Amino acid sequence: MKPLNDLNTGDYATIHAIDAEQSLHQRLLALGFRVGKKIELIRRASFNGPLHVRIGSTDVILRASEAQLIQISH
Repeated sequence: MKPLNDLNTGDYATIHAIDAEQSLHQRLLALGFRVGKKIELIRRASFNGPLHVRIGSTDVILRASEAQLIQISH
């Protein structure tokens, strides 16, 4: 298991856990982040900026600090 931040652009992984506080966890669930869902890293901004990810047909921009809380596995 590793954080979403460690995923390379263009790679896919499966969400294994979301280690966020309750309000952020609920927001991520509403956006489609669920354990077992496949996720793709589309783009990464420079200087530890936001990450553009795709879950199914939904594109989401995440802060690097939020992505760090999402554990993935290949």
